[in-house]
Amino acid sequence: MAEKKKILVVDDSALMRRVVCDIINSDENFVVADIAKDGLEAFALLTDNQYDVVVLDINMPRMSGLELLEKMQKLKISAKIIMNSTLTKEGAAETIRALELGAVDFVTKPENFIAAKGNDFRVSLLNAIQVAANARVLKKISIVRPTAGKKTERLISTPQNNNFGKKDEIKLRQGNKPMGSNSNKIIALACSTGGPKSLQSVVPLLPANLPYPMLIVQHMPAGFTKSLADRLNDVSKIEVREAAEGDVLKAGCVYIAPGGKHMQVRNVGGQHKIVLTDEPPREGVKPCANYMYESLAKSSYDEVICVVLTGMGADGTKGIKYLNERKKTYVISQDERSCVVYGMPKAIAETGLVDEVVTLTKITETILKNLGV
Repeated sequence: MAEKKKILVVDDSALMRRVVCDIINSDENFVVADIAKDGLEAFALLTDNQYDVVVLDINMPRMSGLELLEKMQKLKISAKIIMNSTLTKEGAAETIRALELGAVDFVTKPENFIAAKGNDFRVSLLNAIQVAANARVLKKISIVRPTAGKKTERLISTPQNNNFGKKDEIKLRQGNKPMGSNSNKIIALACSTGGPKSLQSVVPLLPANLPYPMLIVQHMPAGFTKSLADRLNDVSKIEVREAAEGDVLKAGCVYIAPGGKHMQVRNVGGQHKIVLTDEPPREGVKPCANYMYESLAKSSYDEVICVVLTGMGADGTKGIKYLNERKKTYVISQDERSCVVYGMPKAIAETGLVDEVVTLTKITETILKNLGV
């Protein structure tokens, strides 16, 4: 039998520590190796021990979860961290910041003891720990932010820029030329685990005068996508917003699907509008990128740049296959080396529909190159 994964639980609530520890120890794959009541105790443990996953609360006395993450980043201490986050406006913003600081994923902290003992929280926590245990801890990526008034240079990608080696065994699509500069286009991006941090390396580098709209489906529960959109908007020259029912798609704007809703695009009266639907989860997620891609097949856009970043599962693959049969597409997937979880990019790469496999820091320039910007 394989050795159990060692978990560190950090929470100032004795009740929550007990609940989380009971859940973890009930799984034959995991064991709670240590507990800490705040960030200071956790920091001391992390400097002396190795853990497969850390389950970390945000709001704690003496040293909060965010302060711990900031200190770990400064001192270059690596760990695979799951945040235990409250579903509040403040809690959502803190969670997005935690993901930026290197947390792999988060689970929503139950509002009461009954919910904490329920199966939904148990399944969410164990799934998140399993994903984190197998995730890749990436080195900090320095991002050059756009400066006010600075023109965006034309970026050119070469085959050498593709982090793509023989071991990948991915066959790139042949003969699909970069898109023309005068057609009616849209960018549609899908991501999941590791996505919020990865988007920080993509969206802020888009020019303010981008002549096309961009859609993003990031797997996230309701209440957190607004904070993600606000945070990206704060650090970007381009406008970023959480998509709302009836939004008319406009150039130079990024629309992020709201958590708990599926996002589609429909042509209404000659305008492309956002339609939010409440169908059940698909691919186990809501929002699901397949709905977005499939709806674009029925739009009047001539060409679609499809981008698939880090994430578990295969969401986006069926939708892109359906779209590609009906529209001109250019498909970009993130390479394995720069993914936190190489699931969604791998799934689309195995279809043979991918035109370029690039490392995270080359995603934006590859998008712009193929838009003719």
